Amino acid sequence: MAVYSTQRLRGLRVVVTGGGTGGHTYPALTTIRTLKARLSDAGTEPELLWVGVSHGLEARIARQEGIPFKAITTGKLRRSPNLKEIGRNIADAFRIPFGLLQAVAVVVRTRPAVVLSTGGYVAVPIGVAAWLTRRPLVMHEQTLALGLANRILARLATRILLSHESSVAHLPARARSRAVVTGNPVRPEVFTGDPRRAAARYDFEPGLPLLYVTGGAQGAVQVNNLIAEILPDLLPYCQVLHQCGEYSFDRMRQLAASLPSHLAHRYRVVDYVHDELPDVLAAADVVVARSGAGTVAELTALGKACVFIPLIPTSGDEQRRTAAHLAADGAARMLAAGDATPARLRAEVLALTQDPALREQLARAAARHGRPAAAAAVTSELLDAAGRG
Repeated sequence: MAVYSTQRLRGLRVVVTGGGTGGHTYPALTTIRTLKARLSDAGTEPELLWVGVSHGLEARIARQEGIPFKAITTGKLRRSPNLKEIGRNIADAFRIPFGLLQAVAVVVRTRPAVVLSTGGYVAVPIGVAAWLTRRPLVMHEQTLALGLANRILARLATRILLSHESSVAHLPARARSRAVVTGNPVRPEVFTGDPRRAAARYDFEPGLPLLYVTGGAQGAVQVNNLIAEILPDLLPYCQVLHQCGEYSFDRMRQLAASLPSHLAHRYRVVDYVHDELPDVLAAADVVVARSGAGTVAELTALGKACVFIPLIPTSGDEQRRTAAHLAADGAARMLAAGDATPARLRAEVLALTQDPALREQLARAAARHGRPAAAAAVTSELLDAAGRG
């Protein structure tokens, strides 16, 4: 890494862009927090500006974190539009030049030492503005195959940060020399879990394998339906903590109430797991989950035995690609499309909960794909690009 003196760290200006979804927003937030911590050790702090859209998740997160935020106008070009979306594409096409002018004005006015982009269509105007004004641009890609925004910015970026080794092949040939595999930044609190706290909170049964089922913050109806079908078959062999989301919560509570009394205490259903998530992950022996980029980054960094049920279709089919990549290397089990049946899920869960050696083998393989130091690596690359710029 280039030498970046304490003097130059003082007043370090960083423009951050990226958002629209948690997959783009939270890696940016984790990097910002890591950057703040590193500069705090040097007795200073960065001058930050987060640029996004006013209605995006990034605007709410920036407000919560006390990070200055600037909203710009931008548009999204939908790659497979239906008749309704063709009109939206046309309208957005007129917004894009205006958003680019706004972005150039922001970068010229701010004069950042470096610009960090974590993807989403909102990142394109600021990324292009950084290139036009010759400011270092560091872009980060969370998924295996680059999203449309990052495919554009990869041609302009000073540094291209990737979450997976295999992503290098998806870059334009001329951009590959600028690529660094850092991993996807994982919140540091994920590594602070204590299984004893989870056991005390949820009254887990000692010595019985714990299956944690999650569909993300909103839950996943497909996953919930599969678990509902096989739950009575699982509970003789393991205990289940099920984060089902608000939509399915009442239904799953009714199912819990109908379980035989000698098994009912082994099933705990919640709509959402809050600050206790690190403790839950630390306690879990097996996890059934979607395979979004953030979820996979956390579970592989922790080395968890997982059964992934990818959401299909998603943009670029990235959830299936990610799960298939891990499954091919023996680092996870995947149930996708026609394979996502109650019988298959029952077989996979019972095999893992009843065979500690198999579970450990899968967990070790998952850990080989994990990058727990990803946030620190992204921060180092950001400072390096700023120093060289």
